[in-house]
Amino acid sequence: MAAPTDHPLRFPLAAELHARPFAELQAPERVSHIAMLTGTGSRDIEMQRLEELCERLGGTPPGENATHHIMDFGTFRLKWERHTEFTTYTFLRHGPFDSPFAEPAASMVPSDWLAGLPGERVVAMHLALLPADGDRTETTVAKQLAESSLCRATVLGGAAEIATDHRIAPDGFTRMLVFDHTLLPRQAGRLVQRLAEIQTYRDMALLALPNAREAAPTIARIDAALAELTGMMTSTGQIDDEQRMLERLITLSAEIEENIAATSYRFAAARAYEGLVIDRVSEIAEVPLADHPTPSAYVDRRFTPAMRTCESTAARQSSLSERATRAANLLRTRVDITLEAQNRDLLASMDRRARLQLRLQQTVEGLSVAAITYYLVSLVGYLLYAMKSAGVEMNVPVVQGLSVPVVAGLIWLGARRARKRLTLDDE
Repeated sequence: MAAPTDHPLRFPLAAELHARPFAELQAPERVSHIAMLTGTGSRDIEMQRLEELCERLGGTPPGENATHHIMDFGTFRLKWERHTEFTTYTFLRHGPFDSPFAEPAASMVPSDWLAGLPGERVVAMHLALLPADGDRTETTVAKQLAESSLCRATVLGGAAEIATDHRIAPDGFTRMLVFDHTLLPRQAGRLVQRLAEIQTYRDMALLALPNAREAAPTIARIDAALAELTGMMTSTGQIDDEQRMLERLITLSAEIEENIAATSYRFAAARAYEGLVIDRVSEIAEVPLADHPTPSAYVDRRFTPAMRTCESTAARQSSLSERATRAANLLRTRVDITLEAQNRDLLASMDRRARLQLRLQQTVEGLSVAAITYYLVSLVGYLLYAMKSAGVEMNVPVVQGLSVPVVAGLIWLGARRARKRLTLDDE
């Protein structure tokens, strides 16, 4: 039986559902998670660094077009994931240990290789997955985390307990403890990945906060200038003033658009990352333990206001752009109306001048007819005197006088015919 034709994206879309699988973890396990802000142009360098590590420690590097890969080096595993603007390296080390953070998983790779990772480090976290054991759990938490900012919660319906103090230790890493009550290996891997994602997405979202703070003074200044210009629009009436105001509005609009262009990507990314954080926190289902806040609740007291600040800044930018556009359109309309009124007055003035010129022309035509008649009658007189000298009997003054109306009439008719011909040719 012949199969129907598949869409070209059918298999890639199906494979996307299985991308970035969870690692299977079982206590005791040490995890080091690093997120590097790399942008979009460092893929070749990343692949080169991963190939170097595999050559040095013996592992299989990712494929040419891979965006994620798990490399097994025997004593530890490395999970590499490339995202749109950052890359994560998660080191996994299974086996018993005395101190959760004395020899973290990241210590298994050469320090020079770790220092040469492309990009800028945004997130660095050590996580220890330990079996839950009553008093030992309390002792471990007290030894490894600061009591003043300690956060504890049960997650996944009591299957595990997490504890952290959100502090960056002297080695540059934050620390988190996860105590396994009833976690299955894949469930433990999923929980650890979700905790790493919450930390990564939250910090990536917070990258927009400095942009919002830097943009705030500019927005306030533009807002005040726009309000001032809008108020001036109701009082000015001169075309020169309106044109100067329009030029200022165009300058403000350009500055607003420049400000939006500089921050729009970061604000849009922050909204996306915030949504991912909310989804991940909801998925692990934190429940406060004793009188300690949950890790997410402790961070949200600053994270949520920061996101609202970014949203407010983006909204103010959009509002300023719309206000500037409306003000410019209104001012252009006023300028157009003023120019139309000036053009109307100019056309009326031109019409009056044309009428005056016509009258002047008619006056000149009358004088011209009189002048030409005078000269032609004089020529007729010379002709008549010549004829009388030749022997023709006539009263020259009488004949000459009678020729005046005839000559004048002919000249007037000729001038009129010439004017009509010129009018027809012009039309």
